[in-house]
Amino acid sequence: MPKRVAIGVVTGDKTSKTRRVEIPRLVKHPKYGKFIRRKTICHVHDEENQSRLGDTVEIKECRPMSKLKRWELVRVTAKSQLVDIAAMRAAAKAEASEGQTS
Repeated sequence: MPKRVAIGVVTGDKTSKTRRVEIPRLVKHPKYGKFIRRKTICHVHDEENQSRLGDTVEIKECRPMSKLKRWELVRVTAKSQLVDIAAMRAAAKAEASEGQTS
């Protein structure tokens, strides 16, 4: 049987070689017919630690690697566009303090 392939967004990258990926989907409510947003959480094996928080990744099913990991990373399809605001503020503050001392 072929392995399942899915595309999702990395929502957790705190552990080494493991990523938490959310796969969004729409489910139709059985009584009212309204479409509801749901998500599937997969723990993914990332051998080279190449994905980061917010990246869109392609994953495929594999043998169980631990209690939760049943998926492995195929490739990073899109890099994250997240901006580290704290780092930007620190850089701006350092630049401003350099301007005052000169």
